[in-house]
Amino acid sequence: MKKKILTLIITLATLSSCEKFLDKQDPTATSFDEFFNTEEDLRRVVYSSYLDVFMGPGERRLLFYMLDGRTDNAYARIETDHHMIIANGNMTSNARLAEYYWTLYNKHIGRINTYLANIDIPYVENESIRQKYKAILEALRIWHYFRITELWGDVPFVLVPVTLEEAIPPVTPKAEILDKLFEMSQDVTNRLPEDEGTTNAYMFNKYSFKTLVMRYALYNGRYDLAATLAKEIMDSGKYQLHPQYASLFNYQADKTNKEFIIKFDMESHNNSATNSFQHLAPQYKTGNGQSYVVPLKSLVDSYWTLQGRPIDKCPLHSKQEYELNPKLNRDPRYAASIFGQGDLFNKEKIDIYDSKSLFYYQNLRSSRSGYWFKKFVDEADAFRTGGNMHFPLARYAEVLLTYAEAKIMLNTVDDLAKSCINQVRQRAGLDMSVADVNLTAKSQQEWIDLIRNERRIEFAGEGLRYNDIIRWKTAEVVLNQPALGHMRQSQDGKSEVLKIEDRKFLKHQYLWPFHESSFQVEPNLIQNPGY
Repeated sequence: MKKKILTLIITLATLSSCEKFLDKQDPTATSFDEFFNTEEDLRRVVYSSYLDVFMGPGERRLLFYMLDGRTDNAYARIETDHHMIIANGNMTSNARLAEYYWTLYNKHIGRINTYLANIDIPYVENESIRQKYKAILEALRIWHYFRITELWGDVPFVLVPVTLEEAIPPVTPKAEILDKLFEMSQDVTNRLPEDEGTTNAYMFNKYSFKTLVMRYALYNGRYDLAATLAKEIMDSGKYQLHPQYASLFNYQADKTNKEFIIKFDMESHNNSATNSFQHLAPQYKTGNGQSYVVPLKSLVDSYWTLQGRPIDKCPLHSKQEYELNPKLNRDPRYAASIFGQGDLFNKEKIDIYDSKSLFYYQNLRSSRSGYWFKKFVDEADAFRTGGNMHFPLARYAEVLLTYAEAKIMLNTVDDLAKSCINQVRQRAGLDMSVADVNLTAKSQQEWIDLIRNERRIEFAGEGLRYNDIIRWKTAEVVLNQPALGHMRQSQDGKSEVLKIEDRKFLKHQYLWPFHESSFQVEPNLIQNPGY
């Protein structure tokens, strides 16, 4: 009976997905090969495989810029978006999120397995087109499995369409899956196009896929591989840091920079409107800002000084002075990434403590922390129903900092690793007469502290923080602290801080639970400890 249930689910998922994602209506079609038979069909299945998981502009549960709401960087205010309960420790085996993400990722792996099993069916004029799309689909399947193993650890590993006889695949250890994924990645990389296409630029090419593999090599402690891939990407000369950090995240340079490597562009979702202004910005007059995810004091305080020093180790000002005035002598990436109390928004001064203001911190659509992300919020979208923003899922700055972190973890910090950090800092506008990492000798732990904070502030609001605190095993520290917001000084001289919620993180939450319902159709699953 269980096998029949699973088979039915697989069949329905495959057929309904083909109808939805191919968007090709043929009332006479009765089998898969009747609607999967042309070169355009190949393009459609690749497009849909990106859209529904990686590049849909409206699904807040999946959008990369919402993911910081799972971390000490930010607070996400809608429980059903799932990020809130990950951050505050209320993730259990009965939580909807455990079923949602597990089903979604596995459904799409099953779909890609079906497409790949039938890849020779469509007619193409040039066989290289088929091979290109085949390699891209294989790369997307690898991406799914990287994500799944990061979240759940040991999982079933299936590379072919599931039949009735194979309806309950066994669990494969994470280490074994990773070995296979990295091996497969090398083969796929060799078959991907050398260059980004003039159209479909969001689809993997050789170097954008190398960037993805580099990321997961770093995440999984394969530092030699991460450093090697980062160096190959640097040596390709295809990417560069954009001169102005702030303009990457608005309409000044979102479409013209050479820094974005894995692109979430308008073509990737058929030019449907983007919603980053609505999701991230404050409510303003008739605008549609919703403040769904907002920065926390923890992130604000993590921005070091203009000289590259932690705010509690700077001789120029006290820590309290920096806390009360986040823009005081600060790394310019703060002002490029975050705005809040006292700043101007659409020419109006923000006062989060004025109960008559739309910015009042207790208003539903305002920020309970008193801060907002500036990244991906362009005031040109203030009174429009949607935007046309291009987003980065990976930037060249990540390549540079990955090389540096990999060499730090190997305890072989070389001149190139130092240069990589300096390039990122210099572009950000730090005072390099002090912030140059060559100026002082550092222990390995000092290098680790530096690179971890550099990643945090360089990629704030870009969805990398959760994986970082999980792989560094620091979530048990940073997520066992209250979520706090803006700090001000009261009339009696005492400091007052907005408190949003208490949080907790238990060590077993480094892995996610399988939902209780999953065991009804996949009895071979083994629940992760603690759930």
